[in-house]
Parts: sequence; structure tokens; C-alpha cells
Amino acid sequence: MKIAIMSRNSKLYSTRRLVEAAKERSHEVRVVDPLRCYMNITSHRPSIHYRGETLDDFQAVIPRIGASITFYGCAVLRQFEMMGVYPLNESVAITRARDKLRSAQLLARKGIGLPVTGFAHSPDDINDLIDQVGGAPLVIKLLEGTQGIGVVLSETRQAAESVIQAFMGLKANIMVQEYIGEAKGADLRCLVIGDKVVAAMKRQAKEGEFRSNLHRGGTATLVRITPEERSTAVRAARVMGLNVCGVDLLRSNHGSVVMEVNSSPGLEGIENATGKDVASMIIQFIEKNAKPYKTKTRGKG
Repeated sequence: MKIAIMSRNSKLYSTRRLVEAAKERSHEVRVVDPLRCYMNITSHRPSIHYRGETLDDFQAVIPRIGASITFYGCAVLRQFEMMGVYPLNESVAITRARDKLRSAQLLARKGIGLPVTGFAHSPDDINDLIDQVGGAPLVIKLLEGTQGIGVVLSETRQAAESVIQAFMGLKANIMVQEYIGEAKGADLRCLVIGDKVVAAMKRQAKEGEFRSNLHRGGTATLVRITPEERSTAVRAARVMGLNVCGVDLLRSNHGSVVMEVNSSPGLEGIENATGKDVASMIIQFIEKNAKPYKTKTRGKG
């Protein structure tokens, strides 16, 4: 099978591991920078061009699209879908997962546990918004943030009001969430492939920090998750429409709640913490499922 990996940097750990795993299983693999792709959008023969050549012979594509290039990256992925190439994750699902507010609304509609979340546009509604999520301390999140960037913990009501007003003044879209203090700066990253959690780790924030992202200095250790947590992670992935994703859970006093669903989860932390060959599991999933034009949306949406 010939597999394309959409990635801006072939030296990144996750990209390298996917290339190694594909080659070990005798596949031909090529890393393609999505920002260097350009497209011919026609009804009869849609095509993708890259550095002067046509990309027309791939059977599967693995999107590793960074948050900063979601729009263009998903446009290229959608073109692959129109050409009949099997996407590991579909463009519509990635776009859905990248929108934190839309994700929360979809998960809530399916009854999946979330931190109490509020969203407003007018500064006049700030006080009521803070009350709705249980008051301070609370967490304020930029809808476009990633890897813990744009996430602020406000420990007092006054601080929360100031931060929300500042973001609103900059016309930034934010949402406000209850702070799950009992999690003590730790969350669970569950790596879902298909309908199974194949690996899980506990991420612990460094001293004085509440964000547990490994990019923010957090540490990762192997963890045993409960059947309820396993079920929640799989259901969250299914709601998002993602075949492969990282589901971040918090252990709260009222059960596990979903903090985020990541459509391009990093492999380094979870492989090192668990000792599992997640990259090979992803390639095996593609082997079992890749068929021409096998997308739910056929490039629509």
C-alpha cells in the first residue's frame, strides 16, 4: 500500500514513528507538507499537486495537521477524500474536533460528561456566566488554543472578570469552564484507535502549574483506567467521528469528564509511558479499513 503522511516536519517524533511502522510492514510511505500542496478542483478529475508533480497514486493518507493550519490542511485532506484516498481521520471530523465549543456541544448532546461550560458574547453577561459554572476558581479557554496555550486559571472572581473582559476586548472567542480542583493538576490521555482504547497514561502538571500538557513541562506515567473511563473515551471518539484520537479525561467527584478530544495526538509521550507500539497499531488499522472512497462524507461538509 502507498501511504501519504501529511506533516510539516518529517523529523517530528510522531511522523518518524509512523514512517518507520509503515516501512516495517512493507508499505511505501511519503511525508507531504500540506502547505506545499495545491489543488485542481474539478468535477471529473480532482487532483493534488506537490512541488511540480501530481499526487495521484496513494491508497491512504494520515493527516498530522497542526492547529495553526487547520483550514488549509483540511482543504487538502478533503481533496484527497474526493480523489478516493482513504483518510485515517476525515476532514469533517478534524474540523469538528478543533472547534472546542462545537465539540462540547456535540458531546453534551450525547450525554457524555463534561466540566460545566459557559459561552457568551456580551461583557454585560460576565457575572451571570461566572455564576453558571460555579464561580471562581474557573478556567478560561481560547477556542483556538492548543497544547495548553490560551488556557487561564482564574482563582478569584475579580481575576476572572478581568481576564474575560480582556479577551472580549480583543474580540477573541472564549469559553468558561468549572475548575476540577480534585484532579490536582492531573489528567488521563486515552489513545483510541477504532473502537478501543489501546494505551492510556496519566499526565501530571509540574509544581505550581495546573496544565498537564507535556509541552508545558508535565510528566507522563502508565495508568490503569476504569471500564467507565474506557467507555467514555471510546464514545467521545465516536461522537467526533475520529478513528484515531487522544481523549483527555479528568477524574472529578462526579465521575470522569472529557476535557478535550485531540485529532492529532502526539505519540512520543504515550509510547514512552506505556511501552506500546502505537504507530504500528495505527498502520494495522489502516490495513484493515482502507478502501477507495470509504468516507462517510465523500468530501462533503
